[in-house]
Amino acid sequence: MYAAVDLGSNSFRLSIGQYDGEKIRVLNSMREPIRLAAGLDASGNLTDEALQRALLCLKNFRIALAAYKFEAVRVVATAILRQARNAGDFLPQLEQAIGYPIEIISGEEEGRLIYMGVANALGQPNESRLVVDIGGGSTELILGRGLDIERVESFSVGSVKQSLSFFVGGRVDARSFEAAVLSARSHFEDGAPPYHPEYWKRAYGSSGTIRAIGEIIEKNKLGDGITLAALNAVRKRFIEFGQVSKIDMPGLRPDRASTVIGGLAILIGVVQELGIERLEPIDAGLRMGVMWDLLLRSTRRDRREQSVSDFLARFHIDAARGEKVAESASALFAQMKPSGDLLQRHLLWSAQLHEVGLVVSQTGYHKHAAYMVENADLPGFTTREQKLMGRLVLAQKGNLRKVSEYLTDSDFAKAVVALRLAILFMHCRIEVDDRAVRLRMKNRIDLELKRDCVTSHPTLSYWMEKEQEFWDEIGVDFSVRTVA
Repeated sequence: MYAAVDLGSNSFRLSIGQYDGEKIRVLNSMREPIRLAAGLDASGNLTDEALQRALLCLKNFRIALAAYKFEAVRVVATAILRQARNAGDFLPQLEQAIGYPIEIISGEEEGRLIYMGVANALGQPNESRLVVDIGGGSTELILGRGLDIERVESFSVGSVKQSLSFFVGGRVDARSFEAAVLSARSHFEDGAPPYHPEYWKRAYGSSGTIRAIGEIIEKNKLGDGITLAALNAVRKRFIEFGQVSKIDMPGLRPDRASTVIGGLAILIGVVQELGIERLEPIDAGLRMGVMWDLLLRSTRRDRREQSVSDFLARFHIDAARGEKVAESASALFAQMKPSGDLLQRHLLWSAQLHEVGLVVSQTGYHKHAAYMVENADLPGFTTREQKLMGRLVLAQKGNLRKVSEYLTDSDFAKAVVALRLAILFMHCRIEVDDRAVRLRMKNRIDLELKRDCVTSHPTLSYWMEKEQEFWDEIGVDFSVRTVA
C-alpha cells in the first residue's frame, strides 16, 4: 500500500492506493482547498494565515495516514513552495505536522511524475501523446510515447496567479479575458514548436482544472469535448455572468470558480499556441505518478539510476572509474556502521558522478561537479536529494571547512570520509577490502592499513598525511596505522 500527498498551489491532496498486480487502485483520497498561492504577500512570502491553514490540513492528513500500514509514503510540494521566499523557514513545521519529510520537487520532476501517472492509467505502450497539466502555480507540458518521456517543460503560469492578476475583484469581462489569454500565450510561445501536433497522436489533460472544464462543457452542452470552440463557449458564458461570485453552472462547484477561470484562460492559450484540436481529460496525474514511482523503487526499477547513467553519458564521463569509487565508498561506509541506510544510495550516486565537473575544467572540478549535480535536471531526484549529493561531491577533495556545517551529522561525516578515501585509493590503485583496509569513526577517524599495502604504493603515505591535515583543520583527529 502506498500514499501520495501533493502540496499544490491551490489545494493539498492525499491519495492512498494499493497495487493489485496490474494497476494501482485508489482506496481513499482527501482534498483541502488551502490556496497557498493566494497567500503570498507582496514580498513573495507566505503569510502566517496561509501557514496555519496548511498546518491544520496536514495534521488531518496525518490522522488519516495513521489508519493504514504503508510500504512507502511520499509527500511532494510543487510550484508555490518552489517560489515562496520563506518556504525554508516553515518547512520543518509542515513536516512535523504530517510526520513525513516533504520534497519540494522541480517543475520538470513534477511533469515526469504527472506523465508516469497518466501513462500507467492509459496503457497503450506505443501511443505518442501530449499531456497538459495546469496547476495553481505552474503548467507542465509533457511529450512521450508509452511509458517513456521524450520531453518535459514547466512554465511558471498557473490558474491562481492568472485569476488574481487579470480578474481583479472577481470582475469578468471580455477585455480581462483577452488579456489573460494573451498573457498565457506569451509563456508558451517560444517553447511551443516541439509540442505541435506533428509530434504526437493524442493530447490529454491531467489536472483537476482541465477535468472541471471538461465537465462544464459536457453538462452545459457547450461542445463535443474540449476543443477551442467549446472553450470559447465557456469563456462567453463566464463573461455573461460578469462576476466570479455569480458564476453558477452545472459541473462547476462555486468554490472552484475563482481558480477555474484562470485555468480556462491558460488552457485557451495552450490550445491556440500549440494548435491542439481536441484535448481529452483523464483522471490521473501527479499523485498517481508518485505512487507508481514508489512501486517501481520498491521493485528496484528506480528512475534515479537511469538519470545518473544518462548524465554520465551526456558528458562522456568514464563510468567505470565512478563505479569503482562507488563500490569502494559503499564498502568503507558500511565498515563505519552508520545509524541508518538513508545515505547509502546517495553516496553511491555521488561517487558515480564525482568527476562530471571535468567537463568544465580540470581545475576545481569538484566545485563544478557539485554545482552541476545540485542544479541539473535529474529525473527522479528531488531538490533536497540533489543538494545533499552536491554537498557530498563538493567534499570529495580539498579542505573540509566548506562543508563543516553538514559534518555535524555523523552519517554525513561518515559518507564524506568514505567518498574521500575511496577516491584516494582509486588514484593509488588500491583495492578496498576488509583484509587490506579497516575503518572506524566515532569521535575520531581510525584507519588501519596493511603494511604491504603501504609499501607497495609509495604515494599513499603522502596522501594520508594531507588527509590528516584537512581533518585536523576542523578539529577531527584522524589516526592512521599500519598492521602486519
